[in-house]
Amino acid sequence: MDKPSVFTPEEIARFRAELALRRAPGAHEPGRWSVSPLNRRTDVVGSLPPSVRLRDATLRSVETLPGVVATPGAKADFLRRLVGSGVPEVVTAGLGGRGDAALKDEVRLVKEENPDCRVVCPLMRSPADVDRAAAAGYDAVQVWVQAFGETSLIYRAPVYESAWRGEEWRSGDIPRDRAAVLTHAARLVSYARERGLEVIVPLLMVSYATEESHEESVTVLAGAGASELTLFDGPGAMSPEAYAHLVRLTRALAPDVEVGLHPHNTFGLAVGCAVAAVRAGASAVELSVNGYCGGPGNADLAATALAFEALYGVETGIRTERLTELARAGQDLTGYHTAWNHPVTGTHAFCWGGLDFITQETAIDPLLHNCLEPELVGNSRAVPFTPDSGPYTLADRLAALGIERGPAEVDDILVRARELMAREGRLLTDGELAELAARPR
Repeated sequence: MDKPSVFTPEEIARFRAELALRRAPGAHEPGRWSVSPLNRRTDVVGSLPPSVRLRDATLRSVETLPGVVATPGAKADFLRRLVGSGVPEVVTAGLGGRGDAALKDEVRLVKEENPDCRVVCPLMRSPADVDRAAAAGYDAVQVWVQAFGETSLIYRAPVYESAWRGEEWRSGDIPRDRAAVLTHAARLVSYARERGLEVIVPLLMVSYATEESHEESVTVLAGAGASELTLFDGPGAMSPEAYAHLVRLTRALAPDVEVGLHPHNTFGLAVGCAVAAVRAGASAVELSVNGYCGGPGNADLAATALAFEALYGVETGIRTERLTELARAGQDLTGYHTAWNHPVTGTHAFCWGGLDFITQETAIDPLLHNCLEPELVGNSRAVPFTPDSGPYTLADRLAALGIERGPAEVDDILVRARELMAREGRLLTDGELAELAARPR
């Protein structure tokens, strides 16, 4: 139906002209996003680099999610979609429980999808692990380094294995102080470099690092040949400001070594930590699809990519139109479903309810209440019919169902629909709306 007009064409033209005055190129890209121009002013947000590397660790992170029992085929399908989204680096699940042929197949799959995608093998504990990763064709390995001295024994798997068997684990070669922990890690870093691998060194539990202990770690590991020092904050206890400080300190101590971060989302600040760290000089952010990891999870790939791209104009290389499909694939893989309003990819991330002034504003400008176009991330705008909806929203809903009714008929259907929703205590299905429209009072 032709809905009764609210605004004249002249009024709409003036609305759009006023909106244009409030926007700025870059911060406003028609068909993509409209964010505050303040986000693009260096005097407001500081300087950021033109691009940032997003390293996806979903396949390793889902290993920490209880109840996830995915088949190798399901993981391979997910990995193919992940690489196809444009992520420049992927951390795989590691060596545990997998044969050499499986490792080679994994690397081959990534390279067939994108030869430029860097494949990283985590959790190197020995030269034998490094040899297996090198033989499988990985581009880089991760040598994880605990933040403590003797307390690092808590995280040594062989300690638990020996204790369970009733064996004595306190041998002379077990690192028992900070110097010994760093010496062991440095040897492994040097060995991996000798094998021609890039070496990413996650510095774990950095929220427990003092400036003095951090300086010692950076000096030793950079000297051993680390390609990147990645600040891992498993507890999620680092604020954006603290992360930025630690990045600046790391850069000052090892200017020729890249700095990355792996934030957790304990306080909902993982993306904020990523932005602050990159502003301070970090070049890589480790994250995961849907934020999957143990505890409060990581920074979410989609939210982080769009924060950099839309808010700050920092390129990520991500094919954003694939992000929602990838998020759904992650849910299928793990069985862990995100909230309906999960940033960017949630099923209702682009739904503001059914009030007429909300549903009708998109005809004037689609980037008012939604600062992102849903198509940009492969999502869709949801327009529900609710008890608060008026005749304009109902007319649109009926038209979508192929039902044309005049204003008086829409008013009648609206009254009956509200009465039914009040009795049932729920929204109506499309079928019920169609039935109401077909049945006169």
